[in-house]
Amino acid sequence: MQEYILKDDDFLVSQTDDKGRILFANDDFCKIAGYTIEELVNQNHNIVRHSDMPKAAFKDLWNTVREGKIWTGYVKNKTKDNGYYWVYATVYPMKDPITREPRFMSCRRKASQKEIEAAQNLYTTLS
Repeated sequence: MQEYILKDDDFLVSQTDDKGRILFANDDFCKIAGYTIEELVNQNHNIVRHSDMPKAAFKDLWNTVREGKIWTGYVKNKTKDNGYYWVYATVYPMKDPITREPRFMSCRRKASQKEIEAAQNLYTTLS
């Protein structure tokens, strides 16, 4: 499995609805994940979920943002060609300006090797 290491200036952005369906993804997200925007829109965001990620991490993410709070954490995602990449993610709860429906904006940057190792150690203790 090939690891993609983000560049220092890579900045991945996506927006989902309250069911986790992708509404928007920027060019960096598409390029690194290996999908076109057309392949991502209306797909569940778990299309990039790596099997190494504990379900507890995503349960915490969704519980936090549904309470209207910002979530941050380290995430290992998979690419379309079954590679992977690590990111430091910040997920912001928001409301659609027209419909007032819940939306979630995720902004991700490169995680350092030290941060990745700490996250891997933590995730081995979660289920």
